[in-house]
Amino acid sequence: MTAPTLLAVSHGTSSAEGADAVAGLVEAVAARLDGRAAVAAGFVDVQQPDVPACLGSLGVDRPTGASAALVPLLLSAGYHVHVDLADDVAAARDAGGDVTLAGALGPDERLVEVLARRLEEAGLRPDDVVVLAAAGSSDRRALVDCEATAAGLATRLGRPRDGVVLAYLSAAEPRLPDAVAEARSSGHRVVVASYLLAPGYFADLAVAAGGDVTTPPMLVAGEAPAPELVDVVVERYAVAVEARVGA
Repeated sequence: MTAPTLLAVSHGTSSAEGADAVAGLVEAVAARLDGRAAVAAGFVDVQQPDVPACLGSLGVDRPTGASAALVPLLLSAGYHVHVDLADDVAAARDAGGDVTLAGALGPDERLVEVLARRLEEAGLRPDDVVVLAAAGSSDRRALVDCEATAAGLATRLGRPRDGVVLAYLSAAEPRLPDAVAEARSSGHRVVVASYLLAPGYFADLAVAAGGDVTTPPMLVAGEAPAPELVDVVVERYAVAVEARVGA
């Protein structure tokens, strides 16, 4: 039986640098799978092709015998995962297609490891205040995912559970500039850890929020993706395929 296509679905961005960085992750995933499964890319917003177009081009939106496992390249599971992508998958299945939806990338201790490495590369000091900058969501489930990541990062850095301040760039409170301003009142250096997948609008907002140091996002154009990120994508795919077989 032919393995389902891994359809990697990212948010999409108008940033050429961000698009290149995400494309690099998709290419690394394809290289890791080494022909064991086809890999395709789609987008839930901003860029094309969107998910319905991808499912149509793969022939998995109708009963053709082809199949796909959709892996969200999203750090937390909010509206895009629970509603947009879930609706796209449900529509394809209703039409007789064979499509499975995998989980979001986070929370995951391997993502925490990438965040910690970025902070170490930025010269994190023991007395720095660390503010974790997440995109934000109106979906409480995504915020819970971000809270788990902040707690995991605090543990990884050897700090108390509340030793990493969580803040958002949109749709949720506290907003990053406010959190940075409050952290600055401590008299210590403020380091912003970008919990963002790739360069783009939100990464620019993180830099502009006023931290003394702001780490790069998890992916950077021209830089090989962290092995941990590739591992997570491949694992999400494998779990989705296993669930499909066992269904």
